[in-house]
Amino acid sequence: MIPKSVKRFSDKIMRKVKTKTAKKAAKRKTAKRSRAKADIGIKRVYDPPSSDDGLRILIDRLWPRGLTKTALRLDAWVKHLSPSNGLRKWYQHDPEKFAEFRRRYIAELESESEALSELREMVRGRTVTLLTATKELDLSHATVLRELLNQRSLPAPQGQ
Repeated sequence: MIPKSVKRFSDKIMRKVKTKTAKKAAKRKTAKRSRAKADIGIKRVYDPPSSDDGLRILIDRLWPRGLTKTALRLDAWVKHLSPSNGLRKWYQHDPEKFAEFRRRYIAELESESEALSELREMVRGRTVTLLTATKELDLSHATVLRELLNQRSLPAPQGQ
């Protein structure tokens, strides 16, 4: 028969071991998430929301026409990370200007590197959908922003 004092001591040790094990498991889970790349999709704001969208982030500077906030079901709106009005008006989704647009947009984002880093941390290891009103998703700032979110730092703007 085990004395009560020894049993209590044993129970106390087991609780500590379980707590330490749980803390280590939580740290491993957090570490895995911080190393994992985000699954980032791009979708038009006019497409219906899906349960597969995950975190829904609007990345346009202007609010999309004809949509209410409840209909859009947003988790975040990062208009400060969208192209400037001047760049947006200059580009006009001309396919011939996309390479230069990409270079200029990345240069603009250098001044927002802290906000971009915060967004990168927020999306790391999660399923995310970037929302834009743009019709041509492949020629939009959304593709550039998705690339940057999957990188660790901003690339150097390419030469003109």
